[in-house]
Amino acid sequence: MAVYDPTHTYPNYLRMITEETMIRYGGQLVTIKKGAMLFDQDDSAKYYFQVSKGKVKMCNVNDEGKEFVQGIFGPGESFGEPPLFADFGYPAAAVALTEATLWRVEKNKFIELLLENPETHLEVTFALAKRLYYKSLMQREISQHQPERRILALIDYMKGEEGLKEEDDYEVPMTRQQVADMTGLRVETVIRTVKKLEKENELKIRKHKIVR
Repeated sequence: MAVYDPTHTYPNYLRMITEETMIRYGGQLVTIKKGAMLFDQDDSAKYYFQVSKGKVKMCNVNDEGKEFVQGIFGPGESFGEPPLFADFGYPAAAVALTEATLWRVEKNKFIELLLENPETHLEVTFALAKRLYYKSLMQREISQHQPERRILALIDYMKGEEGLKEEDDYEVPMTRQQVADMTGLRVETVIRTVKKLEKENELKIRKHKIVR
């Protein structure tokens, strides 16, 4: 039986579940076109999803039509797990940012996979804990209504996820629009705030890319 080891450095991300493992539990590859919706808000969860190629976003749209992106997921990353463990619908929709190829494993088979692979189960737990921390962080910053803090909090979180030190340069892999969608700001506000932060030496602009 696997035992928790306090001296071991556990991953702060969900390591890719191998193709062999997913195939063993009935996993299938599916391809969706750019802009296609994989599931909508409040839909029941039927599958575990893991990105093989491309990018997928989870997002909500408010009554005014403003989109708020909960997260963007690329190759090796999973998304939408919480409803697999409880009887509630998805809190957000999943939409392909690009054409994407995804692994999917049927809900009951995924639970079986976790029960029979405790190390993978632990990695899923760590991944969900990191996402919960991110959501709490962003909610705190959004409540401050300061665009500078929202943008820097998002970038610093992503930089930390890459394992970079404070003195390392990090090129933000998102457009201004995506930064806006993930911070609840208007894109015009992001553009203006990024320029302000550049003047304050908090950010750099390199070939139109934001660098922190």
